Amino acid sequence: MSQQPRENCPVLRASNVMGDQWVLLILREFFLEGPRRFQDLQDVLKISPNTLSGRLRRLEENGVLERQAYSQNPPRWEYRLTRSGEALAPVMNAIRAWGEAHTPDLPDAP
Repeated sequence: MSQQPRENCPVLRASNVMGDQWVLLILREFFLEGPRRFQDLQDVLKISPNTLSGRLRRLEENGVLERQAYSQNPPRWEYRLTRSGEALAPVMNAIRAWGEAHTPDLPDAP
């Protein structure tokens, strides 16, 4: 890595967007299934609506996801990766490969 001021380094900026487990698991779903609806994500991840809403909003604000209305009454949205989000594919693949090689299965995992 090149020397850069740590106050504005790319790793810090990326961690501000990607900085927790939920974001990685949300992104996993888009790479596995493609465009997703809020309820689909909540059902698979077992995440609270407030937490999911906040993470989706952060990903949207940072240009990783975009949303498209699929119902007006009540308003409902489908989320999809942007070009910026799709560019995370090598990162997600590297995290998966590292997890397969260097972490044990979780208890009670199939």
